[in-house]
Amino acid sequence: MSNDRQPLNHPWLIAVWPGMGHVAISAGYYLMSKLGMYSYAEYASADLFDVSHVDIKEGLIQEFQRPRSRAFVWRDPQGKRDLIIFIGEAQPPAGRYAFCRKLIEFAQSENVERVFTFAAMATAMNPSRDCRVYGAATDEKNLAELKRLELKILKDGQISGLNGVLLGVAAEAGLPGVCLLGEMPHFFSQFPYPKASLSVIKVFLTMSGVDVDLAELEEQAVAMDQHLGQILEQVQQAVQRQQQQESDTEEEAFSSEPFSNGKLSEEEREHLEKLFTQAEQDRSKAYELKRELDRLDVFSDFEDRFLDLFKNPE
Repeated sequence: MSNDRQPLNHPWLIAVWPGMGHVAISAGYYLMSKLGMYSYAEYASADLFDVSHVDIKEGLIQEFQRPRSRAFVWRDPQGKRDLIIFIGEAQPPAGRYAFCRKLIEFAQSENVERVFTFAAMATAMNPSRDCRVYGAATDEKNLAELKRLELKILKDGQISGLNGVLLGVAAEAGLPGVCLLGEMPHFFSQFPYPKASLSVIKVFLTMSGVDVDLAELEEQAVAMDQHLGQILEQVQQAVQRQQQQESDTEEEAFSSEPFSNGKLSEEEREHLEKLFTQAEQDRSKAYELKRELDRLDVFSDFEDRFLDLFKNPE
C-alpha cells in the first residue's frame, strides 16, 4: 500500500467486502459517505484476481478492470479517534491468508488499535421484526464489551470469507478485533437489506463514540421492509391457495379417511419431525417438507401444522 504517513489518532480499522444482503459493504459506504472520508491508500492486489471475460462497448474490447481494494480515512475533528475504512470490491478467490496478513501489517504500520469486520447473519426472522446483531471477538476484553452491549454472541460456528480470516490473522498478530453481524431474513438473502446494515452501524457507533446521521439509512430500511413484506404476503397467499387446491383435489380423489391411516413408520415420523424443525428455523426448507408429505401421502394429516409455518415466522 502507498499512503500519506501523517500520523492518525488512536485509529480503528473497519474492513468490508461485498456479501449477503450487501450488509457489510453498504455499511462501509454509508459511513464513508456520511463522515466525508477520503482516499488514503490502495492495496496492490490485482495479481490475486484472475480474468474470466472482457467487456465490449460499441464493438471495442475494453481494458481489464480488476477489483480494487482501497482504504479511506476520517480524521476526528475533535482529535479523539480516527477511522480507516478498507473497502474491497471483491474477495480474492485464493491467497486469502496472505491478503489478510498484508492488510494487518498495514494496520500495524498505522498504529491501528482495533480491527472490525461487518457481515450478515441469515436467520428465519420476519422482515417486520428488529434485526439483532451478533458478535464475536478475538479476546476476552472485547468479548466482555459485546456482552455488556447485549449482543448475541456467536458461541460456536464459523465466520466465512475474509470477514473471519482477517480477524484470525489479527488475533495471531495480537491486534484486538471484533466481527459484527447484522441479522437478515434467510429467504431474502439475495436482496439488499439496509436494516441489517443500520443495526451493525448503530452498535459500532456506540462502541466508537462517533456521531453519524442515520436518517437516510433508516428511510431506506423502512422502504425495503415494506417491499419485502409485500413479497412475503404474496408468497404466503400463493402457497395457501396451492395447498387448498391440492387439499380439495385429494378430498375428491380419496375417501375422508386418510390413506396413511396413521401408519407412518417410526423412521418416517422422525424424518418428518426433523424436516418440520428445519422449516421452523429456515422457511425456505418448507418446500422440501411439502414434497415429503406428498410422497408419504399424509399432507392432509399435517396441513394445519404446515401452514402454521407461514403465520408468524421468528
